[in-house]
Amino acid sequence: MAASEELADRFEEHRGRLKAVAYRMLGSLAEAEDAVQEAWLKLSRTDADDIQNLGGWLTTVTGRVCLDLLRSRAARREEPMGDTQDTVGAAFVPDPVLRPLSHIDPAEEVLQADAVGLALLVVLENLEPAERLAFVLHDMFAVPFDDIAPIVERSPAATRQLASRARRRVRGATPAAEPDLGRQKEVLDAFLAASRGGDFEALLALLHPDVVLRADSGALVRGAAASKVVQGARTVAEQALMFARFAQSAELVLVNGSVGVVNAPGGRVQSVMGVTIADGRITGMYILADPERLAHLEAPGLTG
Repeated sequence: MAASEELADRFEEHRGRLKAVAYRMLGSLAEAEDAVQEAWLKLSRTDADDIQNLGGWLTTVTGRVCLDLLRSRAARREEPMGDTQDTVGAAFVPDPVLRPLSHIDPAEEVLQADAVGLALLVVLENLEPAERLAFVLHDMFAVPFDDIAPIVERSPAATRQLASRARRRVRGATPAAEPDLGRQKEVLDAFLAASRGGDFEALLALLHPDVVLRADSGALVRGAAASKVVQGARTVAEQALMFARFAQSAELVLVNGSVGVVNAPGGRVQSVMGVTIADGRITGMYILADPERLAHLEAPGLTG
């Protein structure tokens, strides 16, 4: 086998882990793929014989690429764009990972086997880029601080502090969640039934009083921000009734390892909703309805 083919095969052995790292860093499947591809390009231009730990080397390279992307993203968000830009940014919903509800495979790819919920990804989105890198690489992938420190250009001790600060913020902001898929399904079945039937009181009973809804529709519609963040059971229930027609074609799926909803009439995905459920009520709703992002979403075995 040619040396280049052997190197490519060795890289493929690490692709799943690298994509999992990049997805947790970026919250975007497309950007995660780009970051992994960039790691391959860097490897192909490097003398691999000098690399003692290929997996570790690739992980840190991917982390560095992701850090650069996060810093670029943060810089763009700091540019003055008016009030609508603030609304869209606050409503950001990460790319969901979809699987059929019946497809719970213990041998699933790394991206799904260690599923990270949309709620956690939203919290990670609010971390500083260096904090996010230190937390993801160390706490999620057990990369030593000595290896992370050169990426963020800090000492190992300072890098440890970054991860510690991020960990506190994550613990303080990540909502509690019902782990049982059966109980999650019961709540969402009831929610869809209430939406379809226009039963406002039933919807209220299924929503936590402080429920937060994030709807990310991407681009502006007629000059206004279609994306929004709303809070409170009554307001969210009213929103659910406004879009009750979409519930008619909705079906339950796995969204980042938890039960969620996809709306795909005619096999074309129009929206995906992930939820956080605790004590039998919905505490968080994360709706992605950005046509550009949905067009590239993989939905194996869900539609068509």
